[in-house]
Parts: sequence; structure tokens; C-alpha cells
Amino acid sequence: MQDIKKLSPYLSIAGQITTEDIQHLAKQGYKSIINNRPDKESDDQPDNADLAAEARKQGIAYREVPVIAGQLGDADVQTFMHAQQTLEGPLLAFCRTGTRSITLWALSQVGRLDIDAIVSTAKELGYNLNDLRPRLVDASKKALPISKAQPAAGKATTYEVVIIGGGSAGIATAASLLQRRPSLDIAVIEPRDRHYYQPGYTLAGAGVFRTPQLSRDMKDVMPERVRWIKTAAAAFDPDNNEVILEDSSRVQYQQLIVAPGLKLDWDQIDGLSETLGINGVTSNYRHDLTSYTWELVQNLKSGRALFTQPPMPIKCAGAPQKAMYLSCDHWLTRDCLKQIDVEFYNAGGVLFGVDTYVPALMEYIEKYNAQLNFSANLVAVDGPKRIAWFESPDEDGKPARVGKPFDMLHVCPPQTAPDFIRNSPLADAAGWVDVHPETLQHVRYDNIFGLGDATSTPNAKTMAAARKQAPIVAENVVDCLEHRAPLSHYDGYGSCPLTVERGKVVLAEFGYGGKLLPSFPKWLIDGKHPSKLAWFLKERLLPPVYYKLMLRGREWLAKPLRAIPDGQKRSAGQ
Repeated sequence: MQDIKKLSPYLSIAGQITTEDIQHLAKQGYKSIINNRPDKESDDQPDNADLAAEARKQGIAYREVPVIAGQLGDADVQTFMHAQQTLEGPLLAFCRTGTRSITLWALSQVGRLDIDAIVSTAKELGYNLNDLRPRLVDASKKALPISKAQPAAGKATTYEVVIIGGGSAGIATAASLLQRRPSLDIAVIEPRDRHYYQPGYTLAGAGVFRTPQLSRDMKDVMPERVRWIKTAAAAFDPDNNEVILEDSSRVQYQQLIVAPGLKLDWDQIDGLSETLGINGVTSNYRHDLTSYTWELVQNLKSGRALFTQPPMPIKCAGAPQKAMYLSCDHWLTRDCLKQIDVEFYNAGGVLFGVDTYVPALMEYIEKYNAQLNFSANLVAVDGPKRIAWFESPDEDGKPARVGKPFDMLHVCPPQTAPDFIRNSPLADAAGWVDVHPETLQHVRYDNIFGLGDATSTPNAKTMAAARKQAPIVAENVVDCLEHRAPLSHYDGYGSCPLTVERGKVVLAEFGYGGKLLPSFPKWLIDGKHPSKLAWFLKERLLPPVYYKLMLRGREWLAKPLRAIPDGQKRSAGQ
């Protein structure tokens, strides 16, 4: 149940709620709900239609007053005020973190409450509205909230380093920075309460891990010496060294590090969002569906199982086929694989992007008798009828659509940079954070760096890549703070532990251009062949390495290289 912050007997504030939460709200006597969050703002957000339907079922009035992050204006406040006046209480207003809801309340109280009282009341509930104070003052002078077209006025809060994203890349970089300069004034902008161990998703989908093992409270992984700004970034003003937050307040930086992860774009596939988690449709790319994947695998004794991979780039390019290998291994062990038709549909033209590892993978494709279908992109799913629609070129090269019945469908969704990145001055033509592939410094703004899945670098988008990138960015940011040219460089390292069966892994490690970059001597782990030791590394060793080393700035096998390749050196400020 969401943590509810009570402003008055009439009005309470909360972060994102679920349909289950609405059932609890009904039992607590709530009569109305105001939703201040636009639909489909993030992948883990319940559909507004589902929330509204559950509210009606529970006898609760439901009103939408959606506010786009960073664009809260007059009309939003007036609509919010009208909703309060016309809805029966007790009333709950919610958004992603509660920030937009508390901001709407604060602006609606101008002229009714003293500004100090508004700010202090919000502070008691855990919301810092100091940055909103200039806007409240301005609104009080005009007896109206300021125009939607005008950004919040006043001086922004300033930090030496601002990091966008509390995922593996952002937290690891913050920790690595503090190892180098403990006195740094660092802020991390991250709205989520939970931090997820994404490398474990595939193993959870095979019953090796349990879903609750995949996440921890964000406060438990956030470095103690950083300021956690628990809200979302909405836009950038790089010419003024500012990040605009979803409540329209601003944060100023000397150095900015952008690591927001990427967007899983489920809605690019027609009908997929409506059927995820039911009708035999699942995906290990959503942590809450990994248990459903394992349920489907255990229950399937015969029929057809489809596994899909969309066009690149995607997070962990081996994950779609890893789900297939581990499922097949279970079916083989249970002696039912011969009764199951296994098909892999890849929008690309090859099984794996680095040829060296393909022979070992093909041995398992043959072992499991899986059918490979290349240049076949999933475009639609009819869940109730259990039909997946794929688009492939016909003999004339024209796109042709083919329907395939299924009993189990594991989907890897299309993936893009987050909307606030794609629509920002930081993006390249394809929408990714436009950074130099070696220094990870932005190509146009010298005091901005990017790392992790949302950058333009042509490497594999994996946690292993972020583990290597974080110390490099930390080193280069310190260089820039001390007015030196950034000298650490990234070689494109990425790692994909391809779990070909339970107990064996093909450990693919490579950099830019497919160059092999093994971390261990060949006699210990030969990445070209399946290895039990590589499985031990994946299952047992990497989780503690992640939490106890990587997220604490202890750079095991990740020390930065301090020389930029010839032709790439740039002076500080260039």
C-alpha cells in the first residue's frame, strides 16, 4: 500500500497507486481520487482506465487532472481547485511521487494560507517546496498562479555534480566520485522507491531467483553523502547549466551526469500492453512478470512457444534467447521438449552480433531443436486468440504480415531513449544522449557526461558496460572540475553471460567493433564455450559484486584507462 500523507481530514497525497491500493482506500473510507499523472508516463505505471474501473467498482469517484512533468501551470491549478470543490472527501490526490499533487495543492492555497505555512506543511510530509517559494510569492502578488508558459522563477539549488538516474549506472558513478573526492556536493535525481537488479531477471524467469530478490529499497543503495532528489527530471537547460524537474523547479550543476536508463516501448506492438501477464504472454524485461514466465514454463507440456527479439539497440541483446535456452533446458529435463515447438523470431539478421560466440550458441539451438526466424519483427499480439503477428520481407522485399498461433509467447519489447531525453538538446538524431564514445563526454556540452543505456555509444547495453563506464565518467568529471582535459577512456566493453542451460554459461565479453575483451585467462573461463564456472560467476558471484563493490565505488576489474586513443584528445573546455 502506498504511503499516504494526510494534509487535512479532507485531502491526502500519495505516490503512484495500484488497483489493489484502491481496494484499501475504499476500506479506509476515501470517497474520491484525483489522478495528477498522464497515462503511460512509465513502464511500471498502471493504466488509468484500470484504476478508474476499480474506483467505480469500489464506489469511489475518480477524476483525471493530468500534469505533464515540468509544465505545471495556471490551468492545472484551476482544474485541481475545481476538482477539490466538487468532489466528496476524504479525497486522495496522487502522481508518480506525490510531488505534482503537493505542488498543485500548494499553489491552490495561495491567498488562503501564509506561504511559510504552505512550505512548512509540505516539509512535514516529506516534500521540499523551497524551490517553489519564488513562484508562490509571485502568485500571491497577482492572486493567481503564474502562467503556464513561464518557468518557475528564482535561484535554482546548485550542486557541484548532478546525476540523473538512480539505476546501476547513476549509483555506481556517484559512489566512484565519492571514492575520489569525498567532499563532493552531489545530487541524484531519481523518483523511484525501489532499485532493481536487472541482470537477475532472466534467472528469475527460470526459477533460479525469486522475484523479491530482484529489488531493494532505493534508500539502501543510495550513497549516504549524496542528496537524493526524489522526483523526476523533465527537461534540460544546458545553456544555463540547469535541469528542470517535474514540478517545474530547477536544479543547477557544475557537472551533469545523465544516466536515466532506457524506455521499454511496449505500445509499439499493437495489443501487447493489454495482454502482458495473461493469455500466455510474458516478458522477463519486466521484473513483475518474471514469476509469470516461470509459471508458464512449468505448466507448458506441449504446444508452441515463441520467443522474440526486436530491432536493435536493446538492453542486453542476449536476454531474448537466454529466456529460450533456459525454458528449453527445463522442458528437456522434464522430458517434454519433443512435444513443444520452439521458435525464435529475431528482427535482425544474425543470432548474435559477435561471430565468435555463434558456434557455441548454435550447438544449443540444434540441441533444443529450436527454429530460427530472422528479419521477422513482432508487430501485433492478439492475446485472447493467442496469435502473434510478425512482419517479414516477402520475395520482392516488401513487408508481409504473418500470424503465428502460440501457447506461450515471451516478448522482448522495442526500446528507445526516455521521452525527456529524446526531446532535449542533449539528444542526437536518433534520440540518444550524444556523447563521445571514448570519454563519454557530451559532444556539444563539455560539462555533461552520459553513461548507461541511454547514450549514443555503439556498445552492448548491459550492466557490465555500466560497471566499466562509471569509474571512467567519475575520473573524467573530477578532471573537468579541476580544469583538466578528461583522460580516461572507454573501450566499449560489454558482457553478456549467455545462460544456455541451467548450470552453464557462454560468457561473451567484447568491446567496440566486436573485439574480444576477456576478463579471465582462457584456462579459467573460455568464453567461446559453455562453462560451469561462468554460471557460478553469474548466479553466485555477480550479485554481491554488484551490491557490495560496484554500487559502493569499489572498482573490481573496472579501473579506468588513462590515455585517450590517438586523434581523440581534447583540451578542457574545448
